[in-house]
Amino acid sequence: MSDIKYYSLKEVTGRDMTAEHYGVSRWADPKEINAKLKELTDKNVFCITDEEYKRICSEYYDVKCAGSKKVTGEAKKFIPGGVQHNLAFNKPFPMCMVKAEGAYLYDIDGNKYTDFLQAGGPTILGSNFPSVQQEAIELIKDCGPVTGLFHEAELLIAKEINKHMPGVEMFRMLGSGTESVMAAIRVARCATRKKRVIKVGGAYHGWSDQMVYGLKIPGTRQYLESHGIPNQSFELIDEVRPNDLEMLEDYLKANRRKGGTACVIVEPVGPESGTRPVAWNYNKGVELLCRKYGALFIFDEVVTGFRVGLGGAQGLFGVNPDLTIFGKIVAGGYPAAGGVGGKKEYVSCMAAGVASGMKRAYVGGTLAANPLSAMAGYCAIKAIADNDACVKAGHAGDRLTDGLVQLINKYNLPYVAYNQGSIVHLECTAAMSYDFSSKHLLKSLIPVLTKQDMIYVRKEAMEMMGAAYMANGIVTLAGSRLYTSMADTDEVIDEALGKFEDVFKLVAERTAPMEQQVADFKKAHGKDKEGKAAKKAKAKQEIAQRNADAKQAAKQAAKDLKALKAKTFKC
Repeated sequence: MSDIKYYSLKEVTGRDMTAEHYGVSRWADPKEINAKLKELTDKNVFCITDEEYKRICSEYYDVKCAGSKKVTGEAKKFIPGGVQHNLAFNKPFPMCMVKAEGAYLYDIDGNKYTDFLQAGGPTILGSNFPSVQQEAIELIKDCGPVTGLFHEAELLIAKEINKHMPGVEMFRMLGSGTESVMAAIRVARCATRKKRVIKVGGAYHGWSDQMVYGLKIPGTRQYLESHGIPNQSFELIDEVRPNDLEMLEDYLKANRRKGGTACVIVEPVGPESGTRPVAWNYNKGVELLCRKYGALFIFDEVVTGFRVGLGGAQGLFGVNPDLTIFGKIVAGGYPAAGGVGGKKEYVSCMAAGVASGMKRAYVGGTLAANPLSAMAGYCAIKAIADNDACVKAGHAGDRLTDGLVQLINKYNLPYVAYNQGSIVHLECTAAMSYDFSSKHLLKSLIPVLTKQDMIYVRKEAMEMMGAAYMANGIVTLAGSRLYTSMADTDEVIDEALGKFEDVFKLVAERTAPMEQQVADFKKAHGKDKEGKAAKKAKAKQEIAQRNADAKQAAKQAAKDLKALKAKTFKC
């Protein structure tokens, strides 16, 4: 049984969240969710069979998605991996979308999909919302998307954010969530004159060097995704276990001897948009610890801002962060979505302009706060308020989650489904549910290395489930996360649940021992002894060829340079 007990927030807090325009009306105990996820990782993988996957590929993807297959196949010649966006990669090949409208997406072959990706979260109104689209068209007609000079929309969006989030006294709009996190950390270091940063393990705060640490899975430190990043980049970064205030305080204490902590940064509903949920009072606890130890409290509201409610997660949880990170919805689904807001005393040190002798945190960006993004964001936030979009999207999230739980129980599957309003989690393989958190390096590193291939086996199974959902007309985020929007009416949700049921009917338990599955995975991906030897030999050959080519290029460059100098001197 996958049923998870929720607590009514009205009963817990005494507040009517719906009346306050929040889309989260209930909360689950993270210990219960984590216990169910632990049970899932302890069980065999339940997934569509290899035979069913092959059938889906031959009957749907090869026949009905020929256009996507052709164009994304050609893209591999010119684009690394064949797609530009991490979310766009899907088994067996990416889908080429040509139309987005409300709750639906349409691909190049004319296939229709219910869109629970929602571009990763920014389109809570539904895709291509008419009033926002119209304002964007009119603006482009008048001044174009970018001028490099001030536009009134910059003021409008800053005032609109402050209206709903009074703690955001000032707002500096930037080009992305990643940029905004970089800027906020720089501000924190300027303000506190301290250097160390504490993040929660598994959280995603963009892809800057210093934040690709403990990414996706807690306790992995720099050993999972940090290729190409020097270890020195992580010298001032600490990682703590999700939902663990005691461990956080231990690090804050320890950092006193190292010059102190500049900031603690969190995702409000838990790492990876609540994939690792937190207790209701966790954020308040983090805030109080930050005050106690003189660290700035940074709230990463890239996903939650104007999604969980008009007041953001800070209003929902009743906290007052020093700095808030914005993205996604803050540009209304249009490009260049990002920004840092917060208390005037901190945000003001990002003042624009040339160097004036005063110490400030330097930020910039040609497309930052461009008229199109600023106006789209302003209009989107107004439309969210006018249409009570957060509440409607949250209702859709509750309905979708409850329906998924009923299906999970109906087919006796070990899956886990839960939600934080319009952020819905459907864990079928629990590929990202491991936690290797520890204060001691070896206690983290050893299980990371020993279980790494097992994680990849579960991840591949998760991708197969994602492929099955897509073939049945459902777009998800990596087969495990779903975002609902205002466009997801009861009819849309009910239709989608029917499609999920069609997939769940195909699921079977993998009875082969995990050791055998890992061995098969390694062989299939060239990670066994023979594959590694072949890769090593190929890499050695490629290096030798590159060295030879470089040597020849150096000789030719020296020859050309000599000729150029002779010609120059004659002039």
